[in-house]
Amino acid sequence: MRVARWSARRPWTAIGLWTLFVVLCLALGGAAGTNKISDAESGVGESGRAGRIAESGHFPEKPEESVLITRTEGGKLDARTARAAAADVVRRMKALPEVESVGRPVRSPDGTAVLVPVTMKGDTETADRRVDPLLAQSAEVQRANPGLRVEQVGTGSTAKGLGETLGEDFKRAEFISLPLTLLIMLVVFGAVIAAGVPVALALSSVAAAMGLSALVSHVLPATSAISNVILLMGMAVGVDYSLFYLKREREERRRGRPDAIEIAAETSGHTVVVSGMTVIVAMAGLYLAGEATFSSLATGSIIVVAVAVLASLTVLPALLAKLGRWTDRPRIPVLWRLTLRQGESRLWPALLRPALNHPAVTLAVSTGLLLLLAAPALDMRLKQPGSDDLSRDIAVVRSMDRLTHAFPSEGTVHEVAVRAPADRSDEVEAALAALARRTAADPLFAHDRRPAVKASADRRVHLIGIATPHTPNSDGARRSLETLRAWVPQAVGAVPGAEYAVTGKVAEGVDFTDHLEKRLPLVVGFVLLLTLVTMGLIFRSPAIALSTTLLNLLSAGAAFGVLVAVFQHTWAENLLDFTSSGAVVSWLPLFLFVMLFGLSMDYHVFVVSRIREAARHGLPTRDAVREGITRSAGVVTSAAIVMVAVFSIFGTLSMVEFKQLGVGLAAAILIDAVVIRIFVLPALMALLGSWNWWPNRPSPRHHHFPQAPAHPHPPYPPHLLRRP
Repeated sequence: MRVARWSARRPWTAIGLWTLFVVLCLALGGAAGTNKISDAESGVGESGRAGRIAESGHFPEKPEESVLITRTEGGKLDARTARAAAADVVRRMKALPEVESVGRPVRSPDGTAVLVPVTMKGDTETADRRVDPLLAQSAEVQRANPGLRVEQVGTGSTAKGLGETLGEDFKRAEFISLPLTLLIMLVVFGAVIAAGVPVALALSSVAAAMGLSALVSHVLPATSAISNVILLMGMAVGVDYSLFYLKREREERRRGRPDAIEIAAETSGHTVVVSGMTVIVAMAGLYLAGEATFSSLATGSIIVVAVAVLASLTVLPALLAKLGRWTDRPRIPVLWRLTLRQGESRLWPALLRPALNHPAVTLAVSTGLLLLLAAPALDMRLKQPGSDDLSRDIAVVRSMDRLTHAFPSEGTVHEVAVRAPADRSDEVEAALAALARRTAADPLFAHDRRPAVKASADRRVHLIGIATPHTPNSDGARRSLETLRAWVPQAVGAVPGAEYAVTGKVAEGVDFTDHLEKRLPLVVGFVLLLTLVTMGLIFRSPAIALSTTLLNLLSAGAAFGVLVAVFQHTWAENLLDFTSSGAVVSWLPLFLFVMLFGLSMDYHVFVVSRIREAARHGLPTRDAVREGITRSAGVVTSAAIVMVAVFSIFGTLSMVEFKQLGVGLAAAILIDAVVIRIFVLPALMALLGSWNWWPNRPSPRHHHFPQAPAHPHPPYPPHLLRRP
């Protein structure tokens, strides 16, 4: 804890260095930019192989837009009106500098729609920033034809529509979460400055981690979701670690300790380092998933946790040293008086009484409740999120529905990729053409357009898109994929030297889910083993290590049960504004398990450290459990409330995967903070007694701190201490 002491003794230097560090991280990260994961890098299984084959062909990727014309009231279009509107669209689009070409208008087989294909200039990555002029012209055609519905769907317009919705979601989440966190901190501390310090440090940690992750992405490419995960983890652990430190510093200062900051560094500071290391170790388990997206999420989480730990050891002691008693200013009278009474609360001893007086019964009942909550997880079904999971409140999603209904080939597409010697190009094209004719006779595939074969410039790579009329996550789409994967070897396998594979949204989802199901036992085993080893090394106790692992497993299982009960059924659809697909997003269980283990260990280390500290002062096990949990109750409950509040906000977002992430995390923290900490943990430790500390009882630790003046609140009540 020398770093914390150095910071407290040289506060301006520490504050200046931290500010410089954050500014440098932001500046360098902004200058370097973020290197995103490519489709080929993120692919697994056969679809990943197909992606790499397609990428080797260096096909030009142009943003495609589709202008759809239908009747406002539905039904068949008037041929003359539709032709005039389509001609107007073609004329307007051709006049735009952002447009490369405009295709011939296509009428749907049932005559209810006309589609005008448009190809934009430039790359697909920036299409959403350049699509506004096209959308404006489509809107002009709409105004000129009030009886028609003219709407635009495509690379840029869809990304823009979804991006705006998600952007508004996250802005609203940030707008709610920051004031809410501040409000909770005000209730906890009763003073404005003390409430603002944890939030400010968490935000600065998030900012620094964002910059660092951008730099690291040039070594380990980043997923687009990394910024959201950094914000989520950074606010959670950043506020927690500052809260642990601040509460202990205030506790010691109220006892009259002149060296309260150093005592906080020796106790809570040490716990923060240990907690941070356990979270980092747990998150490292994601690297074993063997998939680029999970590796990116692990990297982002590890960076932000490490930065948050660094902040709590450097700039936080410096701020407390400079602020001194000003930390508790300006005070909010009612809330301040409540904080003065927290140490005398009778609530926690009363809540702990059943667990400590009747540990066996309490343990049996509470464990049974957790197993009951976990039971639905046995029926968990996984699937990748697709267009059918998007909220129909989003305008562009409704437009996509109408487009794919009128033109099924514009919806779910399987892409067959073939690589063969250039002199076999004609054979490959003939084989793929025969495959297209075979699919045209099967109702599993779309028939409104004939698929075209594309060849690379060197004639070595060929692609063909085979559409299905089914939505990506439907049984029909999966059956069409299975059928196509069975037919492709029959069609292309006879071409000498040919390698082939099938990709597309359906294939990616199926392969990704299969990959995760194979990797899940490896990741779970790694996290469980490291939890055992880490907790064993920290507490030098096999009983604590084993009980921590089992309790975290119980907590995670109960959270998964809640997740399945809410999202695989329909009863909560109106409450959370989603449409159940009867499954959990496939990437979520693995990420959630690792994250939950990390955050649960974060709390567990803090609580058990306070219990061990009480035992080191000579208290019997049951009294040590009571004192440790009671004295840590305020800070742990406050941290849990912050986490539950922030995670619950994610449950209000439009995307179902974020809803599931928010509900899963909030449920886990709530279960951990209430059922585990108040009932299961104290009951288990009471039953174990001295075995908690086997092979050795915690020896008294003597801190070399200056003698504190007399104070009416000694560290532990004298009547609880063992008599010599």
